[in-house]
Amino acid sequence: SKINGLLYTWKNGSTYVGEWKDDKKNGQGKYSYGKGKGEGDKYEGEFKDDKKHGKGKYFWSNGDKFVGEFKDDKPNGQGTYTWFDGRKYEGEWKDGKRWNGTTYEIDGSIFGKIVNGKKIKQ
Repeated sequence: SKINGLLYTWKNGSTYVGEWKDDKKNGQGKYSYGKGKGEGDKYEGEFKDDKKHGKGKYFWSNGDKFVGEFKDDKPNGQGTYTWFDGRKYEGEWKDGKRWNGTTYEIDGSIFGKIVNGKKIKQ
């Protein structure tokens, strides 16, 4: 059964509001991390069987963010990672790693490229 819009809170303070199926996060939702790993981080987007899967946005407590595609809880596909200071990486991700894309400085100038997971300096 699918439950929409209910807020669930875990003992460590983590919260989830969104769609459920078979007692797992499935569909659209927002998850906030409580005490422990990822404390203060937030994710909003698609879930599949309790994992980040599909399009989503992940916000770290330090101000970094990722907007793009996820598969099995990791960035996978196209996405943009922006550091808290304004630098960013745009491009392809593979199993949570930057794969094929470009890293930009705060002013928009190209800092470097990543090809097949390896950094290539400009």
